[in-house]
Amino acid sequence: MSFFDSEVVQQEAKQLFEDYQSLMQLGSEYGKFDREGKIIFIEKMEDLMDRYKIFMKRFELSEDFMAQMTIQQLKTQLGQFGMTPQQMFDQMRLTLDRMKLEIK
Repeated sequence: MSFFDSEVVQQEAKQLFEDYQSLMQLGSEYGKFDREGKIIFIEKMEDLMDRYKIFMKRFELSEDFMAQMTIQQLKTQLGQFGMTPQQMFDQMRLTLDRMKLEIK
């Protein structure tokens, strides 16, 4: 069975995409949130980022050709911006850490 044929992979990809879209839509109102709302938003973003890292690790560990191609495409796309996947996650972490500092 192909990596992308897995019901677990399909469900997690769908859920990650939906959660990301919801958070981005919600995030457009971030400036209007009270302190507690900002904390909850940041926690949800951290959770999403952790889930995405795990999802990407599954791709990396898979021997499936399409999974490996997906990782290569991500690396190529990020490379156009002078960034690796790890640097992308590091940058996301820094952004969330800065957001936390701003609400204290």
